[in-house]
Amino acid sequence: MSRPVRILVCGGGIAGNAVALQLLRGGMAVTVVERAPVPRPGGQAVDLRGPSRKVAERMGLMPGIRKRQLDERGMVFVDEAGRQRSRMPAEMFGGEGLVAEIEIARGELNQVLLDEIADLPAESGVLDYRYGEWVEELEQDGDRVKVRFASGATDEFDVVIGADGLHSALRERVFGPEERYSEYLGAYIAFFTIPTPPGTGLETGWVGVLPVPGSTVALRPDPDPATSMAIISTRIPADPALRGDITMQQYLIRERLTGCGWVIPAILDAMPAAPDFYFDEVTRVRMPRWSQGRVVLLGDAAYCGSPMTGMGTALALIGAYLLAGELLSAPADFERAFDRYEQILRPLVTEVQKGTEKSVRLRHPETRRGVAIMQILMRVLVSRPLHPARALLTHLIGKQGEYPLPDYA
Repeated sequence: MSRPVRILVCGGGIAGNAVALQLLRGGMAVTVVERAPVPRPGGQAVDLRGPSRKVAERMGLMPGIRKRQLDERGMVFVDEAGRQRSRMPAEMFGGEGLVAEIEIARGELNQVLLDEIADLPAESGVLDYRYGEWVEELEQDGDRVKVRFASGATDEFDVVIGADGLHSALRERVFGPEERYSEYLGAYIAFFTIPTPPGTGLETGWVGVLPVPGSTVALRPDPDPATSMAIISTRIPADPALRGDITMQQYLIRERLTGCGWVIPAILDAMPAAPDFYFDEVTRVRMPRWSQGRVVLLGDAAYCGSPMTGMGTALALIGAYLLAGELLSAPADFERAFDRYEQILRPLVTEVQKGTEKSVRLRHPETRRGVAIMQILMRVLVSRPLHPARALLTHLIGKQGEYPLPDYA
C-alpha cells in the first residue's frame, strides 16, 4: 500500500499495548484509545512461562520485566490458625508450578510495554494515544471503518482491533450482546491492596494461601513490604445485582469470610479503604469467530479463559504477537491476516479453556472436610512430586507447554 496502514486499537491494557508496539515497529500508523484517564497501576500478579515468555523475549520486553518483577519465592498453604501446611518454592516443577520464576504485577507489565512504545526510534510508525476516549459509533464502509468517538471526534481506519477486555464494548457493538459469548463459571474474584497485616507468618517473598469452605484467600507481597495484595475468590450463583455495586460486592465478601481465621479479619477491616478494589465474575468467553469484516478481537475480548487458567496475560501477549505478525506479513490482505491469526492461536485457546469449571471446583472446596482433603493433597504434591496427585496441578494452573510460534521477520 502506498500510504501507511491506519489501525485503531481499542483498549490500552496489555493486549492493546503489545499489539500497538509491534505494529508501530512495523511502520504502521496506530491510534490507541483507552477509556481510563491514566494507565491503571498494580493489579493481579501474572506469570510468564512457556510460549508467553518466548514472546516476551522476542519482543525485547525481558530487561524491563526483570527490573519490575515481583520477589515471589513460592507459595505457602496455611490453615486458619496461621500454621504452614505445605510450601511450594517457585523452582519446584521446573518453575512451572503455582508460582512461576517470573511474576509481575499486571500494571507493571503494562508499564514495560508503554516504556517500550515511548522509546521507539523516530523512524517507527506514527502513534496517536488518547486516554479518556472510546468508540461510540462504528460503521464498516467498503475499504474503511468510520468511527465516531465519545469526544465527538470522527476518523477512518483500515482495521479496528478490539482489545478492551472481558466486558468489551466494541465486541458488543460489532458482534452482539455479551451474553452470547460469556459463560459464568460459578465464582467471583476480588483483589485489592491493603497495608500488610502483622503476624502473617510469611517469610519475605512468599504468597500465603488459605482455603476455607467455598472460598480461597491469598496474600501476595508487594515490592513495598508495607503493602500486600489480597486476592479472594468465592463460589456463589451468578448475581447480576453485584455488577458495579461496590457496597454489595464488599458485603458479599464480608458475609462469606467473617469468622474465618489467619489474617482474614485484618483484610476485611482494610478492604473499604482499598484504593484499587476490583471485583468481577469468573467468566469464560467463547466465540465462533474473532473477526467480522475489518474488525478483529484480541485478548479477553475474544477468548478469556477466566482468571482460574492463569493464562489471560499469556494469551494476550501471544495473541498480540501473532496478530501483529500476520498483519505486517500481509498489510494489504487483512482477511488473510485475521484467518491466519485465528488458525494459529485457536488450538491453544481451546486447550486452555478446557476443564475450567473443574478448576473452579477444585480451588473452592465447599466443606471443611473438602478443605482438609485439599490441604493433604497439596502436602503430598510438594513432598512427592512424582505422586499421581500431581495431576491435580494441571487443573490449578494454566497449561503452557510446548507451542510452536511463527518467527516473524
